Amino acid sequence: MKTISRKMIRANLPYIGIPLIMAAFFILHANNMDVFLLLSNSLVLLFGYIAAINDLKTKRIPNGLMMMMLAAWIIIMAPKIIFDTNDAIFLLQESVLGLVVGGGLFLLVYLISRKGLGGGDVKFMSCAGLFLGLGGVIPVMLFGTVLAALTGLALILLKKIGRTDKIPLVPFLYIGMLLVIIAL
Repeated sequence: MKTISRKMIRANLPYIGIPLIMAAFFILHANNMDVFLLLSNSLVLLFGYIAAINDLKTKRIPNGLMMMMLAAWIIIMAPKIIFDTNDAIFLLQESVLGLVVGGGLFLLVYLISRKGLGGGDVKFMSCAGLFLGLGGVIPVMLFGTVLAALTGLALILLKKIGRTDKIPLVPFLYIGMLLVIIAL
């Protein structure tokens, strides 16, 4: 049997947060949320956490993770379309608007800022917009970008980073997601 090394434990330690966040989410919302919304929010929290950890470690959001996120959304949406078409039409409209607004605004910033914002951030907000819908993606972007700006400013003032240094954005967007989905 293979022994678990300290290096392997350290590398996977950040992922311990996944069950803790999911447990908090279920404890707070399992009784007052329909099954589709519970599953949808659980998945976006799970994928968002993994993306945030990847962004912190490597400053990259893997395309494969975004493809899995998109596939998961399609898989949970398909039964909704078949069994509850009226509600599914509304959810599809909200999801597409979330994708267009979340991804579109970030793409615009990406293009205007000459890649000051990463392409992974654009992909992440596009996929997250599908899960969050228009009503969720706007506050997530607002909370996340304000938190990132305040953190960046504090790090500059403390001389931990320079004015041209970049900080990963997805962890702050994830905090925004937690605020919108769990706390509000």
